[in-house]
Amino acid sequence: MDTYSNAYMTLPDMSPEEIAFLEQANENLDDEQKKRFFNIYSAKRKSPQDILLYILIGLLGVAGVHKMVMGEVTMGILYLFTWGFFGVCTIVDAINYKKLTLEYNKKMAYESYQITQTNQYAFF
Repeated sequence: MDTYSNAYMTLPDMSPEEIAFLEQANENLDDEQKKRFFNIYSAKRKSPQDILLYILIGLLGVAGVHKMVMGEVTMGILYLFTWGFFGVCTIVDAINYKKLTLEYNKKMAYESYQITQTNQYAFF
C-alpha cells in the first residue's frame, strides 16, 4: 500500500484497525487497482461519528435510522416499530458504535475489493 497508505489517512475517523485491514486487503493489487479500490471504498465507507449521530437521532425518536444507513433495512424497520427495542438496543448500539462501523466498513472493503478484482468500476 505504498502510494495509498497516506490517502487512507485523509478519510475521516480512520482507526488503526481499519487501516491495517485495508493494507492487508490491498496486498495483491497493482497501483491502478489500488486507485480504483480507494475511490470505491471511500464512497461506500461510513464515519463512526456519522453513525453515532444517527444513533442519537434514534434515541430522540426515530429509532433505526443508523441500521437503515448501514444497509440493514429490516432491522431498521424493526427498530422503528419497537422504538429501538424500547431503547435498550439503541443504547447498546450507541455504546458499540465504533465496532458496528468497523464491521460495516470491512464489508464495504470486501465489496470494493470484489468490484476492483472484476474490473467493474461503479460511479457513485
